[in-house]
Amino acid sequence: MPDVLVAGAGPTGLMVAFELERAGVDVLVLERDARPTTQSKALGLQPRSVEVLADRGLLDALEPHVMALLPAGHFSGIPIDYTDLPTPFPYQLGVEQAQVGAVIEAQLRTPVLRGAAVEAVVQDADGVTVTAVGHDHRAGWLVASDGGHSTVRSQLGAAFPGTSARISLVVADLTLARKPAGLADGWELPSGSSGFVLPLSGGRYRVIVAGAEQQEIDRAAPITADELQRGLTAAHGPEIEVGEVLWASRFGDASRQLEHYRHGRVLFAGDAAHVHLPVGGQGLNLGLQDAVNLGWKLAAQVRRTAPVGLLDSYHDERHPVAARVLVSTRAQGVLGVPDPDIGTVREVVGELLSLPEARRAVAAELSGIGIAYPGVCGRAIDVPAAPDGRGVLVGAALPAHWAGRVETRAGDRPQLVRPDGYVVWTGGPGLEPALRRWFGA
Repeated sequence: MPDVLVAGAGPTGLMVAFELERAGVDVLVLERDARPTTQSKALGLQPRSVEVLADRGLLDALEPHVMALLPAGHFSGIPIDYTDLPTPFPYQLGVEQAQVGAVIEAQLRTPVLRGAAVEAVVQDADGVTVTAVGHDHRAGWLVASDGGHSTVRSQLGAAFPGTSARISLVVADLTLARKPAGLADGWELPSGSSGFVLPLSGGRYRVIVAGAEQQEIDRAAPITADELQRGLTAAHGPEIEVGEVLWASRFGDASRQLEHYRHGRVLFAGDAAHVHLPVGGQGLNLGLQDAVNLGWKLAAQVRRTAPVGLLDSYHDERHPVAARVLVSTRAQGVLGVPDPDIGTVREVVGELLSLPEARRAVAAELSGIGIAYPGVCGRAIDVPAAPDGRGVLVGAALPAHWAGRVETRAGDRPQLVRPDGYVVWTGGPGLEPALRRWFGA
């Protein structure tokens, strides 16, 4: 019997499994789809996520799939320069979400169980039983990372308050039989909400259309090549011609978040915990950061070394981060509305974001570099993570009893670093209280 079940084999679920396995915990990932997805989905990794992947030795395997290094993010299409961010990776990586997931999955010890859609979830004082395609799977804990329409969330009746979608957009991967010269010859930041065209690998293109037609069509209606053709023609003229539609989906600006990320022995991460308009390149990164924050805390709980409250600190730290992303994406959605009055607001916001202090503040937020948890001193970008999921103590003697939970290293600057890369002590008195707070008595 595994220690933890993970529902959903997107990048968030796979990263949770990777973190747990790194710490010596047995994991089984259950995935609804029979095969790994080929849909491009999210297309960017923000600097903090790049730091995390590099710290875990995953970046080298991902590099052959990188299509672009973008030295800026964007706020509803308004460029936000990243080049002076305090990170070794002051840029976004242009890479398909499917490739991110594949790289993480390749490192797992236990293969993902595919074709295993969750049908029922029952928990008791000792563990969780998940029924998937008629088979029961039992573990001490369950991580629900099964997407915005989470079955686990529905099974538990978890409150998911927020706002419903007001606008409708279509995203698709397709081929183009013809396109205007100069269009989508390279990667550029989006400048609007409709008619966006971006080149992918293998002769494919990512497109987004969000015209008046999309606002009138039922969200459940199939997406046709003709609908995409009309939207792209309106944006780029008659010289663009849709070839084969490989994947297409409708989405909107719904904005929702779980009230509680922990429900007994079930924890939620990624889109199962929060949904928002996918603007600004934050969704995939938000889920990866959820996973890295949760993984080591749940591993300590499984090993019975977690101090009281450690697992609950996952909600305490990550819920406010996602809440802020929901505010940001809702604001960006408003700025993307094609209305003359909104256009004037957009112009004013663009002028404000050209001011250095405002630009740096928004860059820190979008990139994830500015994430700050209570009682945490910042990121330890110069202290590589321990390969076995332990914390790291630099430049100080480790008191007795913590060797199994904290690795020691030489260094001139004393630091105690959590397994997710955040510093919780920087010298002077207070080392033992910090060890007890984060690594147990």
